[in-house]
Amino acid sequence: MPEARAKVAALISGSGTNMAALLYASRNPSCPYEIVLVASNRADAAGLKLAEAEGVQTFVLSHKGMERETHDAAMHEALVKSGAEYVALAGYMRILTPGFVAKWEGRMLNVHPSLLPKYPGLHTHERAIEAGDSHGGVTVHLVTAELDDGPMLGQTPVAILPGDTPDTLAARVLIAEHQLYSRCLEALVSRESSPEWLLSQVEKLALALPEAEPRESHGSPGWRTGGKSGKYFAYFSDQHHGEPHIAVLVKTSGADEMYALAERSPEIYFRPAYYGASGWIGLILNRKGVDWDHVGEWLERSWREVAPKRLTKLLNAADEF
Repeated sequence: MPEARAKVAALISGSGTNMAALLYASRNPSCPYEIVLVASNRADAAGLKLAEAEGVQTFVLSHKGMERETHDAAMHEALVKSGAEYVALAGYMRILTPGFVAKWEGRMLNVHPSLLPKYPGLHTHERAIEAGDSHGGVTVHLVTAELDDGPMLGQTPVAILPGDTPDTLAARVLIAEHQLYSRCLEALVSRESSPEWLLSQVEKLALALPEAEPRESHGSPGWRTGGKSGKYFAYFSDQHHGEPHIAVLVKTSGADEMYALAERSPEIYFRPAYYGASGWIGLILNRKGVDWDHVGEWLERSWREVAPKRLTKLLNAADEF
């Protein structure tokens, strides 16, 4: 059975050419996402007609006369109703409220016509030409509450030619936008099944704990604490021993708790081969909607199980403040 494709909503305010590029890229059978909604704050946005002609659901709500928070709340409701798991801003000319952005943290991306951090905001091509830059370009990034900020997902430089105007440069940058945006969106929605990305997330959480250090164990990534004689508190498992899961293995209080967790929530936990006999549990990572705060809590709990008292006392003292 083919894996379900990620559901994406696109927000537009005008012609929607970047939305169209995402939509047509999604028609490739191997594309990991589909566009389920095109929403706009303008009823006259030309991209809405294209979406309708291509059989994509649309939603329009003018922002005129509405409080920004009220408008964003209504847009959020429409996105959720459509089943969208990700949001692609494609020429959406509204500054989003922090509350809206927080609801889609890590799942909303934007395309900006400059090589960020250069030239956030408007008139990017004019500013690049005036500065004498050799290249303009495009950046795709995750959206944060700061304008044109957030973790970068990809960039494409575009050469500035002698005699270029903002319009001629913009036309070439737009070609780069159409190619880069779909590639970055594909990578974003696919990362939940990427061992490399999942490992990087676990690594950041594990190494944030006191005196944690990475150390391979039987060819698999692991983390231990306590110095040279320290003990392991977590292992990374990439479908080992024929298991279908990519997971992080952590210590429970014992076999009884491990079995209870695996039986009660098999979509989250499983009994790992070999390690399960010692009361370790596997937290499944290659699934949608992983709660990384929950993963972090398990890593800290497992760390406390093996860390020297001198370290746990420090952490306990810090928790009291």
